[in-house]
Amino acid sequence: MDEMVLRAQRFINSVYGSVPGINKVAEDGITGWSTMYALTRCLQHQLGITTLSDNFGPTTMATLTAQWPSINRGTGAPANLVRIIQSGLYCKGYDGGEIDGIYNDRVSAGVSKLKADAGVGGLFAGDAMVPKLFKALLTMDAYVPVSGGAGDVRGVQQWLNGRYAHRPNFFIIPCDGHFSRDVQKALLKALQYEFGTPEAQVDGVFGPMTQAGLRANEVAVGSAGVFVQLFTGAMIFNRRNGVAFSSSFGSELQTQVRDFQSFVKLATTGRGDYQTWASLVVSHGDTTRRGTACDCVTEITTARAQALKAAGYAIVGRYLTNVPNTSLNKKIQPGELAVISGGGLRVFPIYQTYGGSVTYFNPAQGAADALAALDAARGYGFKRGTRIYFAVDFDALDSDVTSNIIPHFRAIKTRFGQYASEYQIGIYGPRNVCSRVAREGLTTASFVSDMSSGFSGNLGFPMPEDWAFDQISTITVGSGDGRIEIDNNIASGRDSGQNTFDAVSGGPKLDVAFDAANRGALIADLAAYLEGIGYPERPWQLSNADTVDRLLNHDGLFTGLARAFRIRKALLQAPAFFETRMSGPDDALAEAAVTNWYTYKIAYEAWEEAGKVGPEPTVPIPVQEDSSTGIGQIRAGSAISARNYCARQGITEEAVLDDSDWHVMWDVWKKLKNDNEYNISTIPLLHFWGAADIGVARPGLADSDDLTRRVIARYNGTGTEADQYGVEVLGIYRVFEKYNAPARNLS
Repeated sequence: MDEMVLRAQRFINSVYGSVPGINKVAEDGITGWSTMYALTRCLQHQLGITTLSDNFGPTTMATLTAQWPSINRGTGAPANLVRIIQSGLYCKGYDGGEIDGIYNDRVSAGVSKLKADAGVGGLFAGDAMVPKLFKALLTMDAYVPVSGGAGDVRGVQQWLNGRYAHRPNFFIIPCDGHFSRDVQKALLKALQYEFGTPEAQVDGVFGPMTQAGLRANEVAVGSAGVFVQLFTGAMIFNRRNGVAFSSSFGSELQTQVRDFQSFVKLATTGRGDYQTWASLVVSHGDTTRRGTACDCVTEITTARAQALKAAGYAIVGRYLTNVPNTSLNKKIQPGELAVISGGGLRVFPIYQTYGGSVTYFNPAQGAADALAALDAARGYGFKRGTRIYFAVDFDALDSDVTSNIIPHFRAIKTRFGQYASEYQIGIYGPRNVCSRVAREGLTTASFVSDMSSGFSGNLGFPMPEDWAFDQISTITVGSGDGRIEIDNNIASGRDSGQNTFDAVSGGPKLDVAFDAANRGALIADLAAYLEGIGYPERPWQLSNADTVDRLLNHDGLFTGLARAFRIRKALLQAPAFFETRMSGPDDALAEAAVTNWYTYKIAYEAWEEAGKVGPEPTVPIPVQEDSSTGIGQIRAGSAISARNYCARQGITEEAVLDDSDWHVMWDVWKKLKNDNEYNISTIPLLHFWGAADIGVARPGLADSDDLTRRVIARYNGTGTEADQYGVEVLGIYRVFEKYNAPARNLS
């Protein structure tokens, strides 16, 4: 909390809090948009504007300019107008005096410092607050370097402000060292000014007039002046290392231009020609460029393959699945891959169902997407090493990447590791999304949606270093039967796609999603079976219906696991149902004892690290280091053994866990208890480990009842009780199979 920001908030509330259209702000001493918006409304009210708005727009600017074109100690501005300036200064991190309405030396110094930081001290000399600066004051833009900001980027930002901020359509941009949407638009406006564009047409848009201006202002070795400054500034904004902001084009810059051109796959002329300018100032660059890759939602027929090949395309992106409950048939069609490869083309797979809003992205969906994509890619015969591009197809804000998209892709990577995936993970999306996910180590290449040049994740962000495909335009090629609409992509060479595919077995069918229409019948059959073997519903246990619903809440995961590992879904459902249904008070007591034990271990470790100062923690009674827990009632020790076995056998790609470390045991036990997804994903691994332990074949799709019974029995241990468990749970397996088998046979 900042005391002076708090005082600014109290000023807003006390002086303007009763004014219609000005809501009171939280008095928390923390600068935020709510405080800045309130100060903007206070200014509008002070100027006599009746319709108040968060936006410091043309009306506010014109009214302020007419009434107070300059405010300092000699202009006699109203005290509250000065208090708004003082409050804004404090919210911006500058000294604003005492918020007393007096434009004193401290206010003068704060305003002068703000001008210097913003690079406009030369334009707006002296200590007066002027309208353009007032607008900048009442934003959250920073004029000092912020976390990760680059000094050379900030220098260009200050130069742009210092050269153009007096122009009517140019407003002071941040000087924080970050290339952003506002900075990119400012760069385009600066170019438009230098082209001589009429003021009314200066809009920061990459339109025909701007394109014509760039074509007419090529820069190269020997060039000098403002266009070289703008060109080097654009290079710096695109994070071309070592580029100096300069007004002269020398041989060193020529080399750096060639490096950039090579990076974005332009002709390496070393000149600031139109295509190079375009690639620097707008995400899609020159949309008339023809790439060698494309993607489409349309089946590639023989005629279309011929048309694409004739148009210079070599690689085609096609979709692994359709979007559920829609009529669009965009997925790869039977025999299409053979047509593509037979036509001399290669293919890369894309996975997208929805992916069009932030709410789609979360760890559970990421896990489900990973399973679905793996299943589909294997079903088409994509070979080991193929990269699957998971789509983020919306204008994701940076905060969306942090809150939703990175966790989503972390879950995808986890799932790929759990299934020893032979495939690589790629991402389709705006520049910032691709770059941030890649920096987390979650993807190996990016398919960039640069065609969406207005996306905040593209505006002001450089091309991802790991880009494989750059989507820049939608075009139509071919005619007649060969006519096809495609997205035109530039290929970097990082991913050449595939042109041969593994044979797809015609063996037993894989399980599919449960048909919710059968829920009631499934519950009735399970209830009848359990009562028949002496397990009626008890008040202290979950009902059969509640247990089934718990499993159906994770049906996508059960289905995906079964398909990924090529085993029967009922082999996962049966023990999960029985263990959940039969859990009771004794299990809860055992879980409490385990929690008490590790609470003691943590306290004892802290006591030792503190030099054994104070009383020694008391050992709990009873001592219980492990217990069955979670939806599958799995012990941590068993889970560690199973996961380590599968990792060593190459069934998964997870790291081997240290079973001698109690911290690992505690961590695994907590995940088994609290994370249903982790618990359920352990069940197939327990079956694989258990089968190896008793010397039987690894479970598959066409196992005998005897093998299935023995594997289920080992889930519970060994001995007479485990054998009985195998017999009882095999019956539950058969009930689930009664509904699973018809569904998969119809698929």
